[in-house]
Amino acid sequence: MARSAETLKSEWLAALAHERRASPHTLRAYGDDVARFLDFLVTHLGGTIDARKLDHVTPADIRAFITDRRNEGLGNRSVRRTLASIRSFFRHLAREAVVDNPAAKSVRSPRIARSLPRPLSEADAARTLAEAAAHDVEWLGARNVALLTLLYGAGLRISEALSLKFGDVPLGEGLVITGKGRKERVVPLLPVIRDAIAAYAEQIPFALSPGDALFVSRRGKYMSAREAQALMQNLRGRLGLSERATPHALRHSFATHLLQNGGDLRSVQELLGHASLSTTQAYTEIDAKKLMDVYEKAHPKGRAHKSAA
Repeated sequence: MARSAETLKSEWLAALAHERRASPHTLRAYGDDVARFLDFLVTHLGGTIDARKLDHVTPADIRAFITDRRNEGLGNRSVRRTLASIRSFFRHLAREAVVDNPAAKSVRSPRIARSLPRPLSEADAARTLAEAAAHDVEWLGARNVALLTLLYGAGLRISEALSLKFGDVPLGEGLVITGKGRKERVVPLLPVIRDAIAAYAEQIPFALSPGDALFVSRRGKYMSAREAQALMQNLRGRLGLSERATPHALRHSFATHLLQNGGDLRSVQELLGHASLSTTQAYTEIDAKKLMDVYEKAHPKGRAHKSAA
C-alpha cells in the first residue's frame, strides 16, 4: 500500500529539522506551502493523495496550483518560496527512493528585481539600542539590549541569534555560527556584545540548562522570531522610525556601516555568511551623497563610536 502524502510530508519536515537544521520559521513556511499544494491536488486530481499519485504529478499540475495561489493574491516572492518548498519536498522523496518525479524542476520561478538593503542610519541604530533597555521588567530590557546588540554588532540573522544556547555563555572573542545551508562561519564579538549578553544572562530569572535557548520569553520559553519582530515594531513606534526598522534591518546596518567605513567586501561577505559575493555587493549600491557625507564626517571619535555599536 502506497504511503499517504501526509505521512511523507511529516517525514520530509522531520528531515529538514534534524538533517538540514532548518529553522522553526522555515519549517512552518515550507510545511504550509506543501500542505496547501497537497490540498489542491485532492481537488485537482481527485481522491486521496499518496506516493503513487505524487509520482504522476506533472508540471502542468504544479502550474495550475501556482495559478490558483496567484488568484488568491500571492506575489512573485511568495511564489518563488512556494516552488522552493515543493522542489524540496520532491527532492526528499527522490533521495528516499519513494517518488522520482522531476516535474517541480521544470516549473520556472518568477524573477524578482533585486531590492537593495534598507539599513537604519547610524544614529537610528544607536537610538534603537538605547531604547531597547527601557522595559518595565529589568531582565527583559537586558535581554532586548543583548539581542539587538548581537544583531547590529555581529550581523547575525535573527534565526541565528535565537538559536544560541544558554550553555554558549560566557561568550569568547569569536562565535561559531551555523548559517544557511549548514555553512559555518566564525563571527568576532566586540566587548560591548559580550558584556551585554553576560549582563542579560546574569539576570535571567529561570533555571536554564545548557541546552536551553539563551533568549527566552517572559515565561522562560524559547523566544520566537515573531516576538523579536514585535519588539522592533514596538521600538520603532516609540522612536518614530519607519517600517524598515526590523531585526533584519540591524543586520543590513551592520554590513552597510562596515562598508561605509572601509570594510573589505570579501570580509563582510564572510561575516554575513553569504554564499555569493554578489549578494554582499548589494550593500555597496548606496546613495553617492550619503557615502560622501560619511567620508566628510569620518574621524577617530566617530569610528570609535561605530566599533562600540
